[in-house]
Amino acid sequence: MSPRVVLVGPMGAGKTTVAALLAAHWGLEVRDTDTDIEQAVGMTVQELFVDSGEAEFRRLEEEAVAAALAEHRGVLALGGGAVLSADTRGLLQGHTVVHLDVGLSDAVQRVGLGESRPVLNQALGGVRARIKQLLDERGPLYREVATHTVDTGGRIPEDVAAEIEERLG
Repeated sequence: MSPRVVLVGPMGAGKTTVAALLAAHWGLEVRDTDTDIEQAVGMTVQELFVDSGEAEFRRLEEEAVAAALAEHRGVLALGGGAVLSADTRGLLQGHTVVHLDVGLSDAVQRVGLGESRPVLNQALGGVRARIKQLLDERGPLYREVATHTVDTGGRIPEDVAAEIEERLG
């Protein structure tokens, strides 16, 4: 067995919120790999980035995703950068993966100034420019692993979850 669905996408796409809605509707557990990492190391993702750096976070993220894919039977939300790992992309093959797509303006509006988003704290040229860069870099990777893509732009999470439910049956 494997997760009923794995949600991937950039920050601001609504992965955590939509995952919770789907899990509640289907009577399943919800799991978020960022939360798994935080519980394992006893600090927030933000603190981990500052204390140990992005490379260590990505290593822990690969482990967390592999464990969740092997153990979890509910709805799984991955961190926005999880698809950067070729190993993770390989592990996602054969799973039902929904890419929650979001445009630049919606992502910026949802994320705000990004104080709690470590990859935005590195923004030279502003948060908007960094979000655009991340969308451009990661978009092809999200599409590579996705079995379905759902546009979240201008939509409330309940509508996004309903579309996913309809698609997956």
